[in-house]
Amino acid sequence: MKRKLCTLGFLTLALVALTLGSAWAETIRIGLMCPLTGSWASEGQDMKQIVELLAAETNKAGGINGNQVEIVVEDDGGDPRQAALAATRLTTKEISAVIGTYGSSVTEASQNIYAESGILQVATGSTAIRLSEKGLPLFFRTCPRDDEQGMVAAKTLGDLGFAKIAILHDNTSYAKGLADEAKSLLEAQGKTIAFYDALTPGERDYNAILTKLKSAAPDVIFFTGYYPEAGMLLRQKMEMGWNVPMLGGDATNNPDLVKIAGNQASEGYMFLSPPVPADLDTPEAKAFIDAYKAAYGNAPGSVWAVLAGDAYRVIAEAIAQTKDTSSEKLAAYMQKEMKDFSGLTGKISFNEKGDRVGDLYRVYKVDAAGAFVLQP
Repeated sequence: MKRKLCTLGFLTLALVALTLGSAWAETIRIGLMCPLTGSWASEGQDMKQIVELLAAETNKAGGINGNQVEIVVEDDGGDPRQAALAATRLTTKEISAVIGTYGSSVTEASQNIYAESGILQVATGSTAIRLSEKGLPLFFRTCPRDDEQGMVAAKTLGDLGFAKIAILHDNTSYAKGLADEAKSLLEAQGKTIAFYDALTPGERDYNAILTKLKSAAPDVIFFTGYYPEAGMLLRQKMEMGWNVPMLGGDATNNPDLVKIAGNQASEGYMFLSPPVPADLDTPEAKAFIDAYKAAYGNAPGSVWAVLAGDAYRVIAEAIAQTKDTSSEKLAAYMQKEMKDFSGLTGKISFNEKGDRVGDLYRVYKVDAAGAFVLQP
């Protein structure tokens, strides 16, 4: 009798294990690495909300090929060291692919970790050229590259009639890369680079470097760093009574810039960026923005978080079409067969390096009310 009970017990345990194993196999786990803390936390919070909203919509519609999706989130803090730890944790959680992250130097700290683990990575707000020049076959991004932005920057500064230009960066992979690209293109146009240097991100007082900038007497400042520092520069530049125009790169596209600088100091500030969420005009984008507002009460703060949504959508589409979660098969499909996929930010295709194909950049100006206005 005891032997029969033991046999029955083992069979029951085996059945439970098989059932749990089957349920586990039916769940598609997608990683999300984003800055939920630190100076870029507003970007990360939007990224998390967007990706989780899209996954919930997928699950409500029956999942991907009948399988439910689970988003596994890790906070990278907007810091390369923390990103390496976050990436390492995600590689242990049986994910099929990972979305993220925001900030080129932060993404770069995670690239080799995902590559060595054989995990597909789709970056979102990481535009540094060198990220896709390493020959990593599982690396993709839904955002454009800095060489595209550099060309738009040089053209914009030239079209606006500026001849003597100051370039200020922050020594991060993204900002330094964009600064170097713009400098080279502007010098080729015969423009004078009156100032070229870096600030230290995260400081509260930039009066010293603003004084150096002012002594160079530029026609315009091109700042290639991020929105927290851009906001401080604008506010402190106004406080010192210096009215020189300022153009920023795409990392300054965040409404927190206006909160930091104030409406008066922000007015007239221009920046380069893919379209802000309010200017996205695809049917998919409009439906998504409506769903986001219904869920969270407001629109996403910037396009970088929406590009995380596009990363989720291309991964989900690749899984649906290949009926597979192998990173190699997903990457092959995205690179060779995904053509003009209808993303939230427009049509999406990838080249052999994993870079998004097509020009997304536009010029925006901040108006008196602090709104970002698309320029003709």
